[in-house]
Amino acid sequence: MMKAFISFMLLVLLPFLKVEISNFEAIRVEGGLVSGGQSQDGQVRIFKGIPFAAPPVGNLRWKAPQAVKPWSGVRSCTAFGPSPMQASPAPFGPWSAEYLIPKEPISEDCLYLNVWSSAKSAKEKQPVLVWIYGGGFTSGGSAAPIYDGEATARKGVLFVSINYRVGPFGFFAHPELSQESPQKPASGNYGLMDQIAALRWVQKNISAFGGDPNQVTIAGQSAGSMSVNCLVASPLAKNLFNKAIAESGASFAKPHPTLQQAEESGLKIAQELGASSLVELRTKSAQEILQKAQGLRGPILDGYVLPESIAALFAAEKQNKVTLLTGWNENEGLLFGPLKNASDYRQQIEQQYGADTPQFLTFYPASTDTEAADSQRKISRDMIFGAQNYTWANIQSDQGKPVYVYRFTRKVPATGEYAPYGAFHTAEVPYAYDNLKFVNRQLRPLERADAELARLMSAYWVNFVKTGNPNGNELPRWPVYSTKSKQVMELGDKTQAQPLPDGAALDFLFTQMRKK
Repeated sequence: MMKAFISFMLLVLLPFLKVEISNFEAIRVEGGLVSGGQSQDGQVRIFKGIPFAAPPVGNLRWKAPQAVKPWSGVRSCTAFGPSPMQASPAPFGPWSAEYLIPKEPISEDCLYLNVWSSAKSAKEKQPVLVWIYGGGFTSGGSAAPIYDGEATARKGVLFVSINYRVGPFGFFAHPELSQESPQKPASGNYGLMDQIAALRWVQKNISAFGGDPNQVTIAGQSAGSMSVNCLVASPLAKNLFNKAIAESGASFAKPHPTLQQAEESGLKIAQELGASSLVELRTKSAQEILQKAQGLRGPILDGYVLPESIAALFAAEKQNKVTLLTGWNENEGLLFGPLKNASDYRQQIEQQYGADTPQFLTFYPASTDTEAADSQRKISRDMIFGAQNYTWANIQSDQGKPVYVYRFTRKVPATGEYAPYGAFHTAEVPYAYDNLKFVNRQLRPLERADAELARLMSAYWVNFVKTGNPNGNELPRWPVYSTKSKQVMELGDKTQAQPLPDGAALDFLFTQMRKK
């Protein structure tokens, strides 16, 4: 009788139990219900490939992201969505496979995001970090292994990574597009608009995953860091976040192209494609466009997303107010040709800088070929990254807003062709997000010091997301940066605060860059 009673009660209660389990596993977001997976120990819930906008294909190519298309039932979100349309990835320079997107799928249908959450309920309100990848605005995607969010989520930060359109699909301007736009005349910044749409999705939906929409930090590296810079500057991103992490990238020295310049580039590309109208352009295959518009990259001053240059918006204090953590790496100069010997290097500097050559050579000397080679690497590092993030830190400090500055100096252990790169561009990412487990140990025989650095850096990053201050229990103290003391945090074999060693060189170089 007892067995029969238990069986009867289970039959009665089972529908209710299923509802309860379903409600726990499925979360309602814009568009419908989604379910995900979990970490091996069940402590982190993982949702991959959640659509945050309609696929930007067909007539939606080169339009602002549109509302997501609703679906019925529960959408399984256990695999990354396609990476944005770009060339097939292949390791190059210091970047082995774990730094790159998967080889497939790659598609124009790419507007998906991913969520890692350790929150036990929607009431928990964990701080949120939104990750924006790099790739020169022509490549990249959220599915790269080193961008995994599980380790950060385990530390009480809800981790979101997003996709955005890149290359000619994300940053293509054309007169017809400008006139077609509801904000006419404006076109070209579709990649940035994707990022803003994803941040708006976070505001509307992240509380269902246990996140706090009032505590959102945007973070990015390289083009992702430049994107963070643009989002802090853009009036369209107002009230979508309150903290920013910018790793190696900003745009203060040289303005982005104007709308007119970008439209002229768009007309040339249309001519090369044999398209006389926007209708014809939208009928071209993605591969055709990719082949004909390889040089097209990056944000423009469209008058809408970016109404003025980054420098002008910050100078007028029109940017969104944030607490900032920023910095760059010791060996991340990107060289676009062979190194010159000392004689040829000095000759080039004299041609470019004229009367300022003697001072230039005091900061970037060339008494020997070896010294000239080292100077060329440093110039590349400082022009592309160092001077940009340094300038942002100075503006932030002068305007009375908190900023913490780092210099990543750890020469990542490496073998063979990867050995010469040291603290290369992107090297800090798996340390900052505690993702060394994804690094190829055969290529990079990591040491105990690397694990310790990852522990420290990830703790700093998590503390900053939670409180706006990277400092915490038993961590070496990281002072607030000021233009007077110029104290930065060295993150390398030693983790310690010290005066920025090359501030004078960066001041000089930035002034020279503004003249060009």
